[in-house]
Amino acid sequence: MEEFGRIIVSETAMNSENLHDVIHSNISVINLMREEGVDDEFIHEDALMSYYLDYYWSQYAEGNFAQFVYKSGWNKELNELIEEGLTLIGAEKHLELFQQQSKKVKLMSSVKLNKFVSGKFEGVNPVRDSLNNDTFYELEENLVTLNANFLKNHPDFEVLSVDDMFATLEEYVGHEIKRA
Repeated sequence: MEEFGRIIVSETAMNSENLHDVIHSNISVINLMREEGVDDEFIHEDALMSYYLDYYWSQYAEGNFAQFVYKSGWNKELNELIEEGLTLIGAEKHLELFQQQSKKVKLMSSVKLNKFVSGKFEGVNPVRDSLNNDTFYELEENLVTLNANFLKNHPDFEVLSVDDMFATLEEYVGHEIKRA
């Protein structure tokens, strides 16, 4: 199988006033490809990077940095992708914060980190509290806007109708895809 060399989103998402719709459309395509048995190595790397940046953004926005660490299990590959992604989309302030927060985790013993990610998140949790940093919410840099604009300006970006999206993906996977 060859890499799917395109980043596709729906016309509906592209025409939406909410930039997050462009990101969500990309995420839906990636999720569909995964459901159809396509390994990540065959999905466009910048589409995946956008996907993981949104994962980081949504975890941080919902429950601060500690939630991202907890839910992701502090995955080295994921963290490298996020760092790369933040650099690529020009999110310098977010990159600086991510690196600063990452240092806190790296300074933690592996025992303490493992105990944190395998324990309870709620309730009294000094490790969780030490990882949280509200600077994220005050940054004058909108990760959603930067991420969506990165996708929209990507040379491999395509806008298709939903029917054309399915036809394109079906051609790629070599079989009909059941529609929900």
